[in-house]
Amino acid sequence: MGESDSLAKTIRIDVEPEFQAGESSPAEQRYVFSYTVTVHNHSRESVQLLARHWKITQGSGKVQEVRGKGVVGKQPLIGPGQTFRYTSRAVLDGPVGVMEGAYTCIETATQTHFEVPIAPFRLAGPNQVH
Repeated sequence: MGESDSLAKTIRIDVEPEFQAGESSPAEQRYVFSYTVTVHNHSRESVQLLARHWKITQGSGKVQEVRGKGVVGKQPLIGPGQTFRYTSRAVLDGPVGVMEGAYTCIETATQTHFEVPIAPFRLAGPNQVH
């Protein structure tokens, strides 16, 4: 197991998705979800989140990939024992979908880049079986 693998294990990602009924329009096949992500740094070093990669699988089977620098316009530096929380949005064409992905981070002391996988989580609108 390499150094980057052990670094990835020191970062925990929690995601809380929520359907946004007020912004959604089922008649237009527009289902808006917010998701709040909390990044927990359980390592002894500061870590900076440099980039994100999301894979969004819609209920229709359509897959969308999103890559970009940082999250919500930031590349947060997360100190040892600290957390960083943000909320973002995804727009689907149906009431269900799945998101998963990874963050690219760097451990600032050693400049070691590593990937932190984000486990799949379900997006489900109203009246959908969870």
